[in-house]
Amino acid sequence: MSARLLCIDDEADVRQLVVDMLSLRGFVVDVAANAGEGFTEILHNPPDLVLCDILMPGDSGLDLLERLSALSCDQMGPIPFIFLTALADRETILRGRRLGADDYVTKPIDFDILVEVIKSRLGPPGLLGRTLEVPLTRREAEVLSWAARGKTSVDIAALLGIGERTVDFHLGNAMHKLGVTTRTQAVMKASLHRLIRL
Repeated sequence: MSARLLCIDDEADVRQLVVDMLSLRGFVVDVAANAGEGFTEILHNPPDLVLCDILMPGDSGLDLLERLSALSCDQMGPIPFIFLTALADRETILRGRRLGADDYVTKPIDFDILVEVIKSRLGPPGLLGRTLEVPLTRREAEVLSWAARGKTSVDIAALLGIGERTVDFHLGNAMHKLGVTTRTQAVMKASLHRLIRL
């Protein structure tokens, strides 16, 4: 199976170039035009690897990585994060490394180098698309899926024809299995590890 990459860059021509060049090399490439779109895509449809610009209108790539890092490494799962940027000063690199960036590739992009960096970060093909082994029951996954869509316990109870306390029971079990303390954390972790479909 081809690795699926997410390229986050505010410049349309850069996004298209990355799509064209990496598609030729056998990768599937999705795109996002800013950090907000990238964050949503990562949560709802986790890629195998992220390529991200640093300087973008609104939140920067560093802001995005900081936001993702706040979910904790365990919640995020094994998604390598590579900066594609013209910024390669020591301070920027150090900040990115401290936030969890896996690598930097400077612009203009040398695609031969980028492909090797991607391959090294993805590791053996058997590691692609790894998921967290958490035995959620069908009902636990179901209530988490509805919670991910913004439904309250009352809403979910009505949708599934069960009691509100039963919904909370299943949500509590799911949170315990996922090792988190809030419903939001449970939704994010389950989504990132592909335990639920949004």
